[in-house]
Amino acid sequence: MKKIWSGAIVGVLLAASAGTAAFGMASTDKQAADGKEQRYAWPLATCSTEDTITHVFAESFAEEVERLSDGQMEIQVYPQSTLGGDRELMESCKDGDIPFVVQSPAPQVSFMPELCVFDTPCAFEDIEEARDTIDDPRFQEIVQEIYENAGYQLLGMADQCFRVMTSSEPFEGMESFKGQKIRTMENTYHLQFWKAMGANPTPMTFSEVYIGLQQGTIDAQENAYELIVSAKLYEQQKYLIQTNAVPDYITLISSDEFFQTLEEEQQEIIRQAAQNAQEEARESADTRQGERQKQLEEEGMEIISVDETTWQEMRQACQPVYENIRKQAGEELFDLYMGTDE
Repeated sequence: MKKIWSGAIVGVLLAASAGTAAFGMASTDKQAADGKEQRYAWPLATCSTEDTITHVFAESFAEEVERLSDGQMEIQVYPQSTLGGDRELMESCKDGDIPFVVQSPAPQVSFMPELCVFDTPCAFEDIEEARDTIDDPRFQEIVQEIYENAGYQLLGMADQCFRVMTSSEPFEGMESFKGQKIRTMENTYHLQFWKAMGANPTPMTFSEVYIGLQQGTIDAQENAYELIVSAKLYEQQKYLIQTNAVPDYITLISSDEFFQTLEEEQQEIIRQAAQNAQEEARESADTRQGERQKQLEEEGMEIISVDETTWQEMRQACQPVYENIRKQAGEELFDLYMGTDE
């Protein structure tokens, strides 16, 4: 199956652009038979649409690579699952068929269980605190080793700010969570969190959420502002509650096998481009969250903040979830993330 999938990817790449090649074809200029230069672009794949921070991150990275290399290194972005779903992209990236992937760390947990640390709920009260934590040198050192051991290079992490909750019911504290049928991703720790809140979490693919809200199969959901707007969930939901339980991270990764074939100068260009793109994506996320919040209010949604008392009650209720994540992620990584390391 892997050979079939790999062949399908190469076929898509070749059909999509005569100037695009899968791993194994050099990115630097070659001499064609007629003596003219022939240039190839490395593919970068995402599962997100073009109106997302994920796409901003991917496109910014591609632009920075071309700029920093004076046009000698090129990357072609393939959004919207053109080259496969999240799991297929992870497998193809590791094999080197797709050198670069931009995606949430959530689907990566099945490949690297320690990454469940990014699912830790109620760890931060503002997004800058979360960013400072994951940028910490010691935290980065441990996480980089996890990716490398699995066959990847972690080049950068951006985010879409926090995931927030929308509901058809007003919010008045912890009691409002109880019994709510809330849609979640099929993620063990997200399910554990909402159960700890007293809610009734229901795993569901995002494409089914709008209809689920419309038909009453679910009465609440949690997501980034970007997706709430793009999916027009405001047509079915009256309230947005700023639970801010989990940052909606986005990773930029590369095949380690591919990365090691690059010259040292090329590797440095890739790393610098990733850092520049990371900063641009974060700034864009901050700006767009404000714009999306205003848009949702104009569409009639009521934005509700969670007060400090409720936040502390939420965090206290998370203690069993913390213990489970600590066991899977490892004590050092978890404590660094939570800021409890000594």
